[in-house]
Amino acid sequence: MPNHLWHGNWRGRAPDGDIHQRARTIVRPTGGIVRGKFPSRKNGRMVHHEGLLELDAIYLFEASPLIVRFREQPITTQYPDGKRLRRYTPDFELVLTTGEIVLVEIKPARRLASTDIRRTFNCIEEHMQRSSVRFAILTDLVLRQEPRLTNLKWIYHCAARVPPTQTALDTLLSRHAHKFPTSIATASALFAAAGIDPYSALLAGRLQCKLDSAVESNTTLTLPTEEHHDWFRISEEYGF
Repeated sequence: MPNHLWHGNWRGRAPDGDIHQRARTIVRPTGGIVRGKFPSRKNGRMVHHEGLLELDAIYLFEASPLIVRFREQPITTQYPDGKRLRRYTPDFELVLTTGEIVLVEIKPARRLASTDIRRTFNCIEEHMQRSSVRFAILTDLVLRQEPRLTNLKWIYHCAARVPPTQTALDTLLSRHAHKFPTSIATASALFAAAGIDPYSALLAGRLQCKLDSAVESNTTLTLPTEEHHDWFRISEEYGF
């Protein structure tokens, strides 16, 4: 399996993506949370994460064909809690292929089991509903489904850093459509002359494979049968 660390140049000598100022920054990091930055291909910049669960979420956001781009700690909003007005900053904002925007909280399931925390997020969810804002809470039970998570990380790291254009994928897949279903190894050989890898086609939703067992070179790839290309969803509950 490829090394999980990213190496090499990135659109030249420096990231070249969207400019984003987080709504909330950690001035003095405390506790045992592992904080870091992820070189996001979708956003063309380093994305901050607070904790390993957020890092796993980023991998899924990067791999999902239903997510165009995302931002960490995008806004700070206020919500009513009884007679008090409190502040809340979601962990991420997702922009879906439909154009919809979803605010996302990443939270371990065991913490949501706390009466106080569950009450807080009930207030936040009610506020988002009144404001007609899509809001999702993703827990480790959703994000860390295996072998799905490990498979998607492997596919992501096998894919080219700079993805092929949709036109290039259209041309290539049209030429070889009659050869599918086929294995990853065979598809790699078929696509080599065009300088395209099947992993990039998976991330673009132009190829599909099952994620309920380990993805390897002999894993079968198929062409999507529908236009939406949602060969996997991070959360069926939230529809993306």
